[in-house]
Amino acid sequence: MAIQGMNHFNVLTDKLAATRSFYVGVLGFTEGPRPPLDFGGAWLYAGGQPILHVSEGKLPADPAGVLDHLAFSATDLKGTVARLKVNGIKFTLRRQVGVGTWQIFCHDPCGAKVELDFSPEESAPTDA
Repeated sequence: MAIQGMNHFNVLTDKLAATRSFYVGVLGFTEGPRPPLDFGGAWLYAGGQPILHVSEGKLPADPAGVLDHLAFSATDLKGTVARLKVNGIKFTLRRQVGVGTWQIFCHDPCGAKVELDFSPEESAPTDA
């Protein structure tokens, strides 16, 4: 067996509409085709691929479980900061030591930690 890459993440939610709104409306994923599964959810696409599956179900006591966070490559640092603020989403912005990658950390509606990584060449937001 040889791993070829990451296929998708699956997040569990008991707030499907809010979770969909966060990932689609705030972060810019697009919702796409999903098999007719016997539970609610959504498949969210980036770059034409369904990389984030959202499954409706009962949340564990610790929403993080053994995974610490989901990380995504992103563009438009200033626009993302503005969308997070407009939607009242608390976040932390920092630059990665050494390489200068901009990183935003926030949480989805069910508590999953989300990391968004932006090119070091992007301009710093003036109101972060």
